[in-house]
Amino acid sequence: MPVLENDALKITVADRGAEPVSVWDKENGCERLWTAEPAVWNRHAPILFPFVGRVKEGKYRVGGKEFSMPTQHGFARDMRFACTEEAPDRVTHRLAACAETLTEYPFDFALTVQHRLCTGKARQLEIRWTVENRGIETMFYAIGGHPGFLMPKGTAKEDCFLLFPGQETLQYISANAAGFALPEEKHSLPLEDGFIQYRDDIPDTWIFEDGQVPCVGIAGPDRKPYVVLHCAQFPMLAVWAAQNGPFICLEPWFGRTDDEGFTGSIDRKKDIRMLPAGGKEQFAYQIDFLS
Repeated sequence: MPVLENDALKITVADRGAEPVSVWDKENGCERLWTAEPAVWNRHAPILFPFVGRVKEGKYRVGGKEFSMPTQHGFARDMRFACTEEAPDRVTHRLAACAETLTEYPFDFALTVQHRLCTGKARQLEIRWTVENRGIETMFYAIGGHPGFLMPKGTAKEDCFLLFPGQETLQYISANAAGFALPEEKHSLPLEDGFIQYRDDIPDTWIFEDGQVPCVGIAGPDRKPYVVLHCAQFPMLAVWAAQNGPFICLEPWFGRTDDEGFTGSIDRKKDIRMLPAGGKEQFAYQIDFLS
């Protein structure tokens, strides 16, 4: 698998899903990314494309036609990307529409994913996506990240803190047991100097909408930041964790799961992206793996 490396970090990226599978902290001698244990959660940091979350009853509508998307988060995370560039500081992968994807998603797309170690910031990884519409009609899609971060060695996540720098109170929505959003049930999240201690009784997923969260982090019991994710370009940020796993996911999103009871067409989904024929757009977020 392709590897990018500097004095601080060694990052391995799989061709399947263009997903980082290891972020080895060379200075501290520890793994920083969730290890994808199948009994807990069998992913590391998947790309969510062309959907984030679920579509109601596994079906969605485009231009009066119905299509099936039986799995959540689309198909990109399970497909093999072509590695088009491999250098010491960056790795680039590309996935394009094919007969297999067109049965579930009727758009001629190309998705390029670059993982890059940032110049002058030895402990920062940038993930950049380029989405292209190679078709002749407007393309609708959602896209998101889902990296899972291990807790500091020997530390339970219930002893750690979430950090929202500069924030005093946030509003979030959650999802029901089937994974569909409950937008009418908004909850207030009060913070103390931007911090809130993680609790295992929180809802399955916190979804912060409307660009509330440009930056989020995980801190140890001493409130010293351990991971910081910069996501100002994204309108949504989700926080999710498996109760029996020592990791927390910080997820920058464009678009999300359907609302409970949603019956509209794809263009009516919350924060769906609309890319004109021949169009191209880029999104990026950065992760600081602090020592």
